[in-house]
Amino acid sequence: MNLSHSSHSQLGPMTLIAGPCVIEDEGLVMEVAQELKQQLSGLPIQLYFKASFDKANRTSIRGFRGPGLKLGLEMLSRVRAKTGLPVLTDFHTPEQARPVAEVVDFLQVPAFLCRQTDMIVAAADAALALNRRLNIKKGQFLAPWDAKNIVEKIREAEKLALAEGRAKSPTSDWFCLTERGVSFGYNTLVVDMVSFQTLQRFNVPVIYDATHSIQTPGAGSGGTSTGGKREYLEVLARSAMAAGADGLFMECHPRPAEAKSDGPNAFYLDRVGAFVKQLLQVRALVSGMPKLLPEAQI
Repeated sequence: MNLSHSSHSQLGPMTLIAGPCVIEDEGLVMEVAQELKQQLSGLPIQLYFKASFDKANRTSIRGFRGPGLKLGLEMLSRVRAKTGLPVLTDFHTPEQARPVAEVVDFLQVPAFLCRQTDMIVAAADAALALNRRLNIKKGQFLAPWDAKNIVEKIREAEKLALAEGRAKSPTSDWFCLTERGVSFGYNTLVVDMVSFQTLQRFNVPVIYDATHSIQTPGAGSGGTSTGGKREYLEVLARSAMAAGADGLFMECHPRPAEAKSDGPNAFYLDRVGAFVKQLLQVRALVSGMPKLLPEAQI
C-alpha cells in the first residue's frame, strides 16, 4: 500500500479501518464484515475490519467488555477466513502483543496506553516479527508534536529488531499514528486539523479517528457510560480528508441504539459505502490543488 503524505502528491489507496466497537457475538461481527465488503468492493481503499475482543477502559465496571482474548481472536480468525478481509484489533498488555499478531493483520495500541514504553516495544516487535502493521492512537492528552517520542520508541525497536535479525525490512508505512482530538473541556474533544500535517512530518501515515473524536466521556446515562455526538461525524471526517489525513477509523453498527459499546458514536452500517465515496471525492479534489505556501517547520 502506498499512502500519500501530502495533500498535493499522488494519492494511493485510502486506509479504512471499520467495524463495531466490540465483538458482541460472532453473528454481529460476521454480519458487519460481510456488509462492509459488499458496500466497499471496488473502491480505491485498503479496508481493515475492526472489532475489539476486550474493552478494558469501559467507564463503568458493569460495562460490557467483550469475549476476551482467546474467544475474540478465534472469532476474528473466522471472519478473516470467511470474508477474506484483513483484520485489526487492539490489545492492552505487552503479553498480548504476540498472540494478537499471530491472528490479525493490523495491531492497535489504545490511546490511553500510547506512552507505555513496554506496550510500544512489544507491539513493534510482534508486528515486525510477523510482518504485520501497527497503529498507535495518539492520546488525547498529547499535543501532536509530542508524538515524536512515540515514533522514536518504535524506530528504536525497529532498528534493534533488524540488527538482531528478528525482522526483515518492513514497508515504509508499516506503522501509523491516529489522531482522535485532544481534551479541551468537560466531556469534549477538539480536533486540530493542523495536527495531520504535524504528525506526517514524522514520516508516518496518519489516520483520523472519526468515532472517538466525537465522544463525550462519562456523558451517558448516570455518568456510567460514554455519550457521543454522531451528528458531527460527517463534517469532521470530511475536514480531515481535506486536511490531508491518509485514512479513516470509523466504528459502525447495524443497530447503533442497541450497541453494547460506543453506540452514540457509531455510524449507521448501511450508509458506510455512500459516506466513503463522499470522502474519496473530497480527498481527490484536494489532492489536485497545488500548494501555494512552503511547508511549515515543527
